[in-house]
Amino acid sequence: MGKKALFFDIDGTIWDFHNRICESTVEAMKKLHDNGHLTFICSGRSRAYIRNEVLLALGFDGIISGCGTMIEYDNKQVFYKKLDDEFVRYTIDGVRKYGFRPILEGREYLYMDDEDFAGDLYGNKLKKELGSRLIPIKGQKEYDISKLSCAVTGNNVDKCEEEFGKYFEFILHNEHVVEMVPKGFSKGTGILKVCEMLGIDINDTYAFGDSNNDISMLKTVGHAIVMGNGTEEAKKEADYITTTVMEDGIWNACRYFNLIWQNLWKRLAYFYILVYILCVTGKLL
Repeated sequence: MGKKALFFDIDGTIWDFHNRICESTVEAMKKLHDNGHLTFICSGRSRAYIRNEVLLALGFDGIISGCGTMIEYDNKQVFYKKLDDEFVRYTIDGVRKYGFRPILEGREYLYMDDEDFAGDLYGNKLKKELGSRLIPIKGQKEYDISKLSCAVTGNNVDKCEEEFGKYFEFILHNEHVVEMVPKGFSKGTGILKVCEMLGIDINDTYAFGDSNNDISMLKTVGHAIVMGNGTEEAKKEADYITTTVMEDGIWNACRYFNLIWQNLWKRLAYFYILVYILCVTGKLL
């Protein structure tokens, strides 16, 4: 088997929503690297929110973040789509008039106003996990962002999309959360850029995801894997539906596609050793 490229969503795929990583996932990542395959994070999270040391210790070859708006390979930034500051201010004012509470997402920082998320579970999670990388929206002279997410109140998503749909793709996660990604960017476009850059045949690519913002990458790759805990919309795009994130989902999918077997020479060596032992003990006769 030749070198393959595997692209992994984070939340609900690599880890659960308590940031727990299954032991079999750690082992699968090690075996993938041992077998010469390339592994990439491919996340809707911006790079500022991909800092967890345990996660990064899995040894990814690259990171596609912000739904394809930033790409890193071999610890170097190779692409970044920065939104213009004036346009960002226009967008902030515009979404607020529809009752949206924005979180701006960039390379180094996330921007969020405390009063928008007072007592909010997700807001508290961001404060805890990001620390000094979470700064206010108000009072900033410049913004280094590539996308935004918004908490939604009421039924104004369609109206907001009418105004901003020419600039952003609207990805509705549920009735309370919408992700706004610049037009022409997605997890799928990020994967295509990586494949072009590294000369990878799209037929040799695998994507692992669980949610609606994974659909673009599931449609792009040669082999689409959806976790057992995935949304019904994501499962419709799957070539293979594996078990859940904490029920060895990544491991089982890698085994299904024969991605984590030991290399052929090792397997042959073990086979001949077994034959030798059986011959010596007389059990093969």
